[in-house]
Amino acid sequence: MAPPTPVDPQALAALRLARAQIIAHAGGVQAALATGALPSRLDITTVEALVLGLLIQDVATFLTVLGHGSTELGEVLRVYEQAGLVRTVPCRSEVEASHAAAALRWVTGEKAAVVTSIGPGALQALAASLVPASNGLGVWYLLGDETTQDEGPNMQQVPRHEQGLFHRIFSVMGDTYTLHTPWALPTAMRRGRLAVDHPHRAGPFFLLLPMNTQPAPLEGFNPAELIIQAPPAMPAAGDDGAYAAAVEALMQAERVVVRVGGGARGAGPQVERLLELADAVAVTSPLVSGALPFEHPRNMLVGGSKGSLCGNHAMENADLLVAVGTRAVCQSDSSRTGYPRAQRVISINTDPHAAVHYGRSIPLVGDAAATLERVNQGLAAQPAKVTDGISPWFAACRQQREAWEQFKAQRYRNPCLHDPLWGRAVLTQPAAIKLATDWARQKSAVCFFDAGDVQANGFQIVECDRPGRVFTETGASYMGWASSALLAAGLAERPFYGLALTGDGSFMMNPQVLIDGVARGVHGCLLVMDNRRMAAISGLQKAQYGVDHATWDHVPVDYVQLGAAVAGVLALHGGHTIERLHAALEQAWAHPGLSLIHLPVYYGDDPLGGLGAYGRWNVGNWVDGTQRLRHEIGI
Repeated sequence: MAPPTPVDPQALAALRLARAQIIAHAGGVQAALATGALPSRLDITTVEALVLGLLIQDVATFLTVLGHGSTELGEVLRVYEQAGLVRTVPCRSEVEASHAAAALRWVTGEKAAVVTSIGPGALQALAASLVPASNGLGVWYLLGDETTQDEGPNMQQVPRHEQGLFHRIFSVMGDTYTLHTPWALPTAMRRGRLAVDHPHRAGPFFLLLPMNTQPAPLEGFNPAELIIQAPPAMPAAGDDGAYAAAVEALMQAERVVVRVGGGARGAGPQVERLLELADAVAVTSPLVSGALPFEHPRNMLVGGSKGSLCGNHAMENADLLVAVGTRAVCQSDSSRTGYPRAQRVISINTDPHAAVHYGRSIPLVGDAAATLERVNQGLAAQPAKVTDGISPWFAACRQQREAWEQFKAQRYRNPCLHDPLWGRAVLTQPAAIKLATDWARQKSAVCFFDAGDVQANGFQIVECDRPGRVFTETGASYMGWASSALLAAGLAERPFYGLALTGDGSFMMNPQVLIDGVARGVHGCLLVMDNRRMAAISGLQKAQYGVDHATWDHVPVDYVQLGAAVAGVLALHGGHTIERLHAALEQAWAHPGLSLIHLPVYYGDDPLGGLGAYGRWNVGNWVDGTQRLRHEIGI
């Protein structure tokens, strides 16, 4: 029997190009359908129909690491890019592609899809998807998968005689759909939109594309099936007496703290009103820097196991907690011991699990802003809690805030310490981060903070006056996030200047942006703070056991030479003083492309070298005491 005659690839490309040009001329898929320029029935391949569906959902940027598991999709993207409908961004790592897509959605709201081959590449994307999963960011993942006819093992599939293993693996992380049947594509697109455009808890959506399904024909396909409505937002929490109970509890409490989590990103004005009406103070998550301005008198900044003096004072002494849009992650609430004196909890969240996380709680399941508006209306109808001056609670918290500012200022006044590793005085991280973030705010640049010591010192230091200036990936604390996120600065519809603040360890996890950033015209800077160790873990080891182990080495790396090896990168030494670092940042700003600044920084036992930790954490030899306290508190 003769083999089937293959489709002429050039003829198919011509048909696709003609269709793409019709869509481009009409102004989009839906416009082309409405005018009849695009027929109501199409003979089309599965992955071309997929691209149409993504265009309808405003996904036109594809960050790719193509392989044998995605050649058909790559060909469709090639043709549609020729017509000006999509943009293909080749990346050197699936991790980098995922981080850049997450950053693009976080900073600008623009959607993107990550495209990988089958096997290792898909699994690298899976690992990186911890970031959008943990921070509520909607990202599409289009992943090659084994063929559906099971003709034998496919290269790079999970090496077991069982189908659907990738589906099982990916479904642990988020919503997953295997396009086993081509005609199920509209259902896949609906599931995907519900995941990536969820109004309160968006996340990754993994669409597994078997290699033999991708080119499968859909004869007489109705493209109207791809028009999927976005899911509606949840309204304010329903009232079964919970609002009255919340108002009563707030009026009776003497020491109210409001925990502002990621779900409260858009509820800043309502939070500010609540603080005044309830005579409360706020403790903010690093995820929402700027949602409550840094200078707000009731802002006690960050709290938890790596918090601030004022934030942890408010948490430790509050008799009522209002938890707004927070998941109560271990470090943010000191492994559930952060509020030892709280007698009641008012939980405002769209997730019922989070809303009843604490005992003795009044759960209000609904949108944060809308729910807070109703709570505030109830409070406004009550007599003022404070009629003269300020309350003892507010006064005590303000005193702690002033102490914290003085504590930080002392470190800024002593920016350099002698470091035996470098054999000289070098800048401390607090001093360097303070200068860099002040500089970025003055330039209206966007800051990305990487994991580790840079991240922890960073969210204790940043002084945001509005959202959108600083993005700290504390959800997963993924090493290499900041440098990869910088790629988004060159992908945004309105490009922005990005400053990635990263440690030497995090940077070497994902240095690909040195190449891809140049390729995509990124205007931004990598500030690599080098103490030649994983300082956050070294410090934790010393705090718990008195000695560090396996978190450092003495291998010197010339990061300036490394950066300069990539054409287009301006590589600079940050020097050893505040003045020299500022000059390097100005040089980076003036450079039209990507810059790298290498900055040696201090590591050691001098307390002026860091900002300290003030909470508890259920790790290492702290476990027993933390767990006993948690059960004693009983909330």
